[in-house]
Amino acid sequence: MSKPKHAAGRKPLRLFNLPWQAFLIITAVVLAATYLGVLPKGMAGCFLFMMVLGEILAWIGDHTPIIKDFLGGGAIVCIFGSALLVYFGILPGTKVIEAANEAGEMVKQTVPNMTLPLGNLDLVGNIGTFFKTTGGFLDWYIAALITGSILGMNRKLLMKAAARYFPAIFGGLIVAFGACMGVAHLMGYPVMNALLLIALPIMGGGMGAGATPLSKIFESSSSMSAADALSIMTPAVAIGNAVSIVLAGILVKIMVGRLNGKGQLMRAGSMDPKELEISPEMQAKRDHIEVKNLGIGLLVSGAFFAWGYILQGAWNALGTGVTIHAYAWMIISVAVCKITNIVPESVEVACYQWFQFIMKNLTHMLLVGIGICYLDIGTVITTFSWTYLALCAATCVGAFIGAALIGRLVGFYPFEAGVTAGLCMSNMGGTGDVAVLSAADRMELMPFAQISSRLGGAIILLIASLMLSLLAQYLVVSNPEVAMRTLEAVKTASMTIAGV
Repeated sequence: MSKPKHAAGRKPLRLFNLPWQAFLIITAVVLAATYLGVLPKGMAGCFLFMMVLGEILAWIGDHTPIIKDFLGGGAIVCIFGSALLVYFGILPGTKVIEAANEAGEMVKQTVPNMTLPLGNLDLVGNIGTFFKTTGGFLDWYIAALITGSILGMNRKLLMKAAARYFPAIFGGLIVAFGACMGVAHLMGYPVMNALLLIALPIMGGGMGAGATPLSKIFESSSSMSAADALSIMTPAVAIGNAVSIVLAGILVKIMVGRLNGKGQLMRAGSMDPKELEISPEMQAKRDHIEVKNLGIGLLVSGAFFAWGYILQGAWNALGTGVTIHAYAWMIISVAVCKITNIVPESVEVACYQWFQFIMKNLTHMLLVGIGICYLDIGTVITTFSWTYLALCAATCVGAFIGAALIGRLVGFYPFEAGVTAGLCMSNMGGTGDVAVLSAADRMELMPFAQISSRLGGAIILLIASLMLSLLAQYLVVSNPEVAMRTLEAVKTASMTIAGV
């Protein structure tokens, strides 16, 4: 009897671990409910739509030449593909129009962006609520990753790696700032503006924990209003995030051999290789999945997350003026529990299994949420210029190079050090960490990425306060692009007069 064709070589196509025919039926049901306007508006509908869309976009990215080899594959297509669907109004949402009210005055109104047969559906708004505001899916996801990945680490590795990690972060900061200032000088862009309004927010850990508090620091220093600072910093953060994702996807293909630890941060030569390994007995326990363990992992990761907020509240009550995010306190707490070995082994295994379940099943869904909720294609397009892009790119490249070089000196693999201590400083915080690590296929390094985004972001705020007190007087307050054109005009006029 002859074997099926796929038995001899290629495996049959499966999507979300289902036969493609079954997934196609599910997709048809989801799209029908969406464009009829009856998709459930809460968690159930958002989960379902994002999982289907994420799987489709990830498959496209993982099977498209160039994109799959050099630009991050499925991760980057999930993010940018979903953002483009919002930008072109393909997903049900809302739009703002001007219409006359009863008094005949023109006022702005929010209306659906499309008419659906059986009801009105603001899918984009629903996902925003579920993902980043009251729903908080992103927090839930990152809590699972932090808890499971840290408790799943080798304890000796965690102790040795943490002490060497901060020098790599500072190496990335110094080279990133220097690269941005150097490119600004070469291109005639105001150097202090490039440093304080582009490089600093890019390296600051995203919008909520980075650019927004930085803008308040600018305002308190009387150098410019918070709104003016944000109008310049926001595109820089978005472009820096995109460049970081693309760099991670490209460099993982280029940096091979001894430059790449294939997911291991510390080089084997810097300590006994056996100390870096998970014992066969522990690996067997991890591989034996039990349903009850998933519940334990969910409960424990949620408890650590709540504990992080308790410590954040206590810290803020001290009135230090320095904000340390709850994620940072959570990382510290989980790491202390791991180093002191006070968490029972069975709980560690349960948290690791929960982390693996979340990472393997919901990462594409998460990336879709990042694209829909955080990546504004319109903002990137309207603020784009080659000079601005060059400055953002120089910052990200500098961050990677500096972290990789210092990381190499302290015993890390250059690629892993560059990604975690460099690119995870130059991305958009927690969302960017997931995207960068997905593009680099290094999700197991999430604890170090979160150290960069959270503790590194807090360090940036401290540095910003010092730098603004010394350098704010050198800022060009007018639009830097206008200032550049004015400067060129003055140079041209001077040369003309000199020629006459």
